[in-house]
Amino acid sequence: MSDNDPLLNLLREMVLAAGMIGLLVLGLFAHTGSMPPLVVVESSSMIHELNGEVGSIDAGDLVLVHNQPMDTVTTFAEASNPNHPQYGYEQHGMAGDVIIYDKNGEGGTPIIHRAILEVVPNILEVPDRNASADDLSVVHCPNGGTYDDIIPAADGLLGACVMTWNVPGTSVVNASTVTIAFDGINAAYYDCDRPAHANVEPFLVIWNWTPSQAGILTLGDNNRCSVDQGPSAVNGSAGVHSASGIVRPIRDSWLIGVAGGEIPWLGTVKLALNTDPGSPGTIYVPNSSYLALFFVVAGVLIAPMVLEPLLKRIVKNAPELKLAHDELEEE
Repeated sequence: MSDNDPLLNLLREMVLAAGMIGLLVLGLFAHTGSMPPLVVVESSSMIHELNGEVGSIDAGDLVLVHNQPMDTVTTFAEASNPNHPQYGYEQHGMAGDVIIYDKNGEGGTPIIHRAILEVVPNILEVPDRNASADDLSVVHCPNGGTYDDIIPAADGLLGACVMTWNVPGTSVVNASTVTIAFDGINAAYYDCDRPAHANVEPFLVIWNWTPSQAGILTLGDNNRCSVDQGPSAVNGSAGVHSASGIVRPIRDSWLIGVAGGEIPWLGTVKLALNTDPGSPGTIYVPNSSYLALFFVVAGVLIAPMVLEPLLKRIVKNAPELKLAHDELEEE
């Protein structure tokens, strides 16, 4: 085959393209520590503007997934508290981190929502060790409290009765239940973007919540204060459901990663090609994203046509090239 063979040129282009994609994926893996390093957003639960915007998470966006442990996650409660070291920290248009997690650790389509607060065990008691794994919390903890099967108790065994809770970034310390009003007085204001009516406030209220386990309470920015952990935490919440029921507070082992940089629009292609019957496809993709995606694709296709002759002209007129040409003629 000669250098001008079309098949050889095609193979070269394919190898070059595959190599560039491989280098890009490896670079993203090195940066995020996650594989895959990107997730495609399917729903509208995190949008801030109906028509979409760069800086917040819209359906069709690609989001980098950073492999970080739970103790590095900054919650909305912490980032919005003037007395907290992380005060003022924002990601994707609001205070606090956005996390990606498996629903109750069961796999399936991951959820990408904001970390609102973390419930941390304070006072622990040893449970009834004669109780079986399937018994209710009240059987494990006859003296009260919530049974958490992964927390070590004073006897050194896994499983403890959590009698009281702390919520970092708030005034909740050593409390048997969690009550916080994000009303701008007791804590930072969290706007639910909904009208107030009987027993429903325009701001986020966690009321008399007994967490089912230690972990993070999560909420989509566009979900109008309907937290993932359901009505036991916030009145009127529908909750996010998995095969085993409503999502419980997010544990470290369920955490896939923390949302990093956003690559807008490009994930729309994957959603359009997705044949999974459980996927919403492109239903929630803002109309503006299609136009933006068109310009991106057009730019990628047109750029080589514009740049190649321009670069050839620059190289042709380069003094170094002329000097080399003159030296060859003299020889």
